[in-house]
Amino acid sequence: MKKLNTILTGIFAALSFGCATCESDGGWKPLFGDNLSEADYDPKVWSLSSDGVLSAEKDQIIFTKKDWSNFELELDFKIFEGSNSGVVVYCSDIKKWIPNSIEIQIADNRKFGKPRWTCGSVFGLVPSEWDATLPLGEWHKMKVRCDGKKIDAWINGKHISHMDMSKWTDLKKNPDGSDILPWIAKVKKCEAPTFGKIGLQGKHGEAPINFRNVKIREIKK
Repeated sequence: MKKLNTILTGIFAALSFGCATCESDGGWKPLFGDNLSEADYDPKVWSLSSDGVLSAEKDQIIFTKKDWSNFELELDFKIFEGSNSGVVVYCSDIKKWIPNSIEIQIADNRKFGKPRWTCGSVFGLVPSEWDATLPLGEWHKMKVRCDGKKIDAWINGKHISHMDMSKWTDLKKNPDGSDILPWIAKVKKCEAPTFGKIGLQGKHGEAPINFRNVKIREIKK
């Protein structure tokens, strides 16, 4: 009996160790903390459901309380007809976030088909590499990697955009010569900070947006 107990104890310990290894978080943590405890937001606008779905009633941003630099961000998102949202990074002024940040677009391409406005583009600055006209009402995955001046994005595991901020040496023109919308750039992006708040854009017009599994980890240097 003693021998059997010893064997069972060993098996239990091995299984426990295996489970702990499988559940290793790899440095990931919820972007907004537990129950949005690390978020700066209006609770009348943003809500977190019991099954972990984050949604908004208005076109407002939910921001992190802390500044972030050199990170990887992953999330699931669900778009609907006319959705126009995005992931905001390097935000230095949450009250005037548009010209003081960079946004990776999340949108319904059927409504927002202009170059640099489509899903996965760096809004107004970098066009998406492929047509991410996604099925509506289904969950999709986005990954954003911000490593200094280099920003990359993936949708459903496929790379979709890259920006090297050091190449944006003009306030009015993109490196390819196209015009920069005057209301999205306060300073040359090559001079913009590579740290700041991270945010998610809420309901735009009548088109909702849902998020879940929003997590972040630092890039170790």
